[in-house]
Amino acid sequence: MRSILLGVAMMFGAHDVMASASELKIVSFGTSLTDVGGWQPLLQTKLSSCLEREVKVAKVAMSGATSYWAKDHLDNVAAQKPDIILIEFYANDATIHRFVSVAASRENIAYILDELRRRLPDARIIAMAMNPFSGIRGAIRPFVDDYIEAHKQEAQKRHLEFVDFRGLWMQLAPAERGQAIPDGVHPKPEAAARIIVPELVSRISGSACKQ
Repeated sequence: MRSILLGVAMMFGAHDVMASASELKIVSFGTSLTDVGGWQPLLQTKLSSCLEREVKVAKVAMSGATSYWAKDHLDNVAAQKPDIILIEFYANDATIHRFVSVAASRENIAYILDELRRRLPDARIIAMAMNPFSGIRGAIRPFVDDYIEAHKQEAQKRHLEFVDFRGLWMQLAPAERGQAIPDGVHPKPEAAARIIVPELVSRISGSACKQ
């Protein structure tokens, strides 16, 4: 029912529908880019203001997590009965020392997406590609684009949404991007929020509000 109300509001921009709905529950499910990303509080605030509705953005995430970890923590996501799931699990799969092949990563994300749809049939699932990597953190992920493409294809095969934030990061001047992602992989929380939140608010709210 919550997902139906959200869909109606997205189609017609109906604030009255959103205001009368129950709390919108979002689970961000991912790696350190989710766990210590720091973008969730602003997403919660902006969406709540936009939709005129209570919004809660929770996390099921761990630094260093791979898609194998994600498979073992699906119960944690399902238990929260979210309306929306934001998911990213390619970054650590792509590190050469993890020994997770592209094929294995594809198989894992396919399983994860299928299980989430089975357990939470009304939930909206949005797969994500986060920020570009550089320096040594980029060097240990030489084929990260292949992992992202595999996850994108598996999401699209299931008619699920895929949001790629990398293009937004690449619009920054190299020096600015370097300051925003000083270690080459983890953006500063304020920078992550500035890049990620407007796009997610637009995606989730549709025409229901103007930022």
